[in-house]
This record gives sequence, C-alpha cells and structure tokens, in this order.
Amino acid sequence: MSIKENLLAIKKTIPDTVTLVAVSKTKPMSFIQEAYDEGQRVFGENRVQEMTEKWENLPKDIEWHMIGHLQRNKVKYMAEYVSLVHGVDSPRLLAEINKQAEKHNRTISCLLQVHIAEEDTKFGFNEEEILELVANEEFKAYKNVKIVGLMGMATFTDNDDQVRKEFSGLKSLYTKLSNNYTDFTTLSMGMSGDYKIAIEEGSNMVRIGSSIFGSRN
Repeated sequence: MSIKENLLAIKKTIPDTVTLVAVSKTKPMSFIQEAYDEGQRVFGENRVQEMTEKWENLPKDIEWHMIGHLQRNKVKYMAEYVSLVHGVDSPRLLAEINKQAEKHNRTISCLLQVHIAEEDTKFGFNEEEILELVANEEFKAYKNVKIVGLMGMATFTDNDDQVRKEFSGLKSLYTKLSNNYTDFTTLSMGMSGDYKIAIEEGSNMVRIGSSIFGSRN
C-alpha cells in the first residue's frame, strides 16, 4: 500500500478527537511531502539535526514534534520552531527548554514523560516526581514553557492486558492533574502496535510511523 492509502486507512480508525502524529524519523522528505499532500500536518522526529533539516526544506505550516529522548545541548537547535516536545523527562531539561525558548521570544509546549513500562530502558518521571514538579515554585515561574499534558510508552509486549493496565494508570494520573491544571489537554500514548488500546484508555494523541511509512530503515 502507498503512504496515501496507509494514512487514509489509519485515519478511519482514529476518532476526530485524537491527534495523529506521523512519525517520520529516518524517512526521506519525499515521504513527508506525500503525507503532507494528503492533509497530514503533524510530524514526529527523534533527532534534532534531522528534524531541523526537514523544517528548513519542507512547508512551513508543518507542526514538528520532538518525540525521542532529548539531550539538553540539542535544545537550542530546535527552539526556534518546534511545536511540542513529547519527552521532557527531567527538571533540568525543562529549565533548558525555557531558557532557549526565551531567546526566540517563544513559548514551547511540552509533555512530561511518565515511566509506565516495566522495561528499565524507558525514560521518564514517576507519579510522585511529577506531582512534586508541578507544585514547585521555580517551575511555576517559567514563562517560556507550557506543560500541556503527559506522555508515556507501554511495555513492548504481546500481553494486551498489561499494556492496557499501564495506559489506564497514566490516564488516571492525567485526570488527576487536569482537574488542577487547565493547561493539561494532551495525553500522548499509543504507537503503531498499541494505539487502538491507547485510544480506548483515553489517549488523545497517537504516534504512528511504520504503519504509515513502512518499517524503519
């Protein structure tokens, strides 16, 4: 199937209330342009250098989402244009995003990454750390970052019950926070293999790559 057919097929399975992030990392610009021509405007990348090159060369109404683990020393290269950072996993990274956004007179939207999987390889805060962070006066003073929600990745497993339990736990934390913080509007969970479960459990943003563009290079 073509990118166009894949995209149309996936959009049929996603409610209008859910944002589709087309994960275009490692994919050529021609693939992104093809998806763009079918109306897709939100793309996710995990390498700042690659994302910046694509931003410079592709239509300017594309929303670029940084979805991978982000190193603090790379923030300055994307602060001018990035729309949403999915994986804020430390207070120091948040402080750096605020600092670099200020230089460009921008406010950058961010999601706090919550560690919900059983695997040790995943980054992120635990629930206690998140509650501590959002109550911190220093964090509240930041003018150039806006925390708009949470992101989490489930364990890579065939056990749907476990995946569902992890997503359900993240939704509970999100609900708790969104009752107190009106900016909390985004719950990013679900990828090509588990996005349908994620949507059933309350996700309103999914990150899908291989099902649109084919398997990774």
